[in-house]
Amino acid sequence: MPSQATTSAGGWELPPLILHPFNERVPPSVLLENSKAALMLSGLIPGDGSSNQDLHHRLLAGRYSEIRMLFFLGKDVFRWLDQCLDSTVRAANSDPVCRQTFAGLLVGNTPETVKEKLVRWGVSDYSSLFARAIGLNLIWTEPPAFDSLAEEFLTNYHAYADAVYHAFMRAEAYGMPPGRNFRFDLYASGEYSRILESEWESE
Repeated sequence: MPSQATTSAGGWELPPLILHPFNERVPPSVLLENSKAALMLSGLIPGDGSSNQDLHHRLLAGRYSEIRMLFFLGKDVFRWLDQCLDSTVRAANSDPVCRQTFAGLLVGNTPETVKEKLVRWGVSDYSSLFARAIGLNLIWTEPPAFDSLAEEFLTNYHAYADAVYHAFMRAEAYGMPPGRNFRFDLYASGEYSRILESEWESE
């Protein structure tokens, strides 16, 4: 597992993307209920006797939890983007690269091994999640308070996050080499720590 980019016959080996656990003490049942509230308001599933006002509040609370989760995911992603940029520059890569190069790789040209791991984790729409996580981290340096966000933004934050991500990708001219030329591993932080411990014990 390289700490900086290295070259091989097949291309560049990038630093691993380490994802840290998100713990807001919000049980999955609460997130599920918030999602059901959106379906009830849309008339897609029967109501549970709650008023529209209560359902709307649950919807906004659910959106806010999603924003916080994506924000912290984005912090991990940006840490990785900067590590990739730093390591390829130090490795004297001749191709022009920037953070957008690696963001494009992660979102739109994800290596197969990373795709397979995300699917095993139950993450199917990983491209949208990573793009929105990047977008939200371009808006704030710390997660915003609930009452600082307009209802319109909370309700449709995904569209705004997508727009910011696309603006970020257009802000810098960059090349997008094939995914096979840039390889990296994906780990949960606990998994990565266990691998490092195993390596240290074997030395």
